Amino acid sequence: MKKGKRYLEAVKLIEKNKAYEVQEAMDLVLKTGTAKFDETVELHMRLGVDPKHADQQVRGVVVLPNGTGKSVRVLVIAKGAKADEAVAAGAEYVGAEEMISKIQNEGWFDFDVCVATPDMMGLVGRIARLLGPKGLMPNPKSGTVTMDVTKAIKEIKAGKVEYRLDKTAIIHVPVGKKSFGAEKLIENMNVVVEAIQKAKPAAAKGTYIKSVNIATTMGPGVKVNIK
Repeated sequence: MKKGKRYLEAVKLIEKNKAYEVQEAMDLVLKTGTAKFDETVELHMRLGVDPKHADQQVRGVVVLPNGTGKSVRVLVIAKGAKADEAVAAGAEYVGAEEMISKIQNEGWFDFDVCVATPDMMGLVGRIARLLGPKGLMPNPKSGTVTMDVTKAIKEIKAGKVEYRLDKTAIIHVPVGKKSFGAEKLIENMNVVVEAIQKAKPAAAKGTYIKSVNIATTMGPGVKVNIK
């Protein structure tokens, strides 16, 4: 893919194989993120695990202390009192069969996170093949299959993000918006790094964290030295 003039100018500011200290790395990321919109700052961690093995999976959730800077639209699949609770907690969309058929028949995906009560998972299973590829399938590990819908919604709105290993053993996590400034972004990033360090599988051998990069949506990556 051909890179633009701004991108190529930004790359010149970064030493290719140097791992920068956290503060310097974040300052560089903010300096080289020159898009005209408020870019998301993303953390990319390459781990020394094999994603093909179930006992080497790395997945979890963490609440960013400064939020994500993004308004999150929540869909809750629930009935009765739990549906009322979801509405009261601020979910944008709440329902049961009618929501399933809207997704199934209309290809409706105007939401960012889907939460479901355990008794609804049989129903949600009907659209698993539609939700799964988009990363929207409710999951007990990410706290999106729960009876405590109020807590789930509040955490999501407060800045809960999920981290999970991709097929190439890299975890990609947004840590906030460029407008947050270095201090808040570093706080968010440290919380994610710590969570991933603690999630090290017992089966992982050798160096666990191979490399860490941070970048804005449109900017070049900067290698970070994580102690």
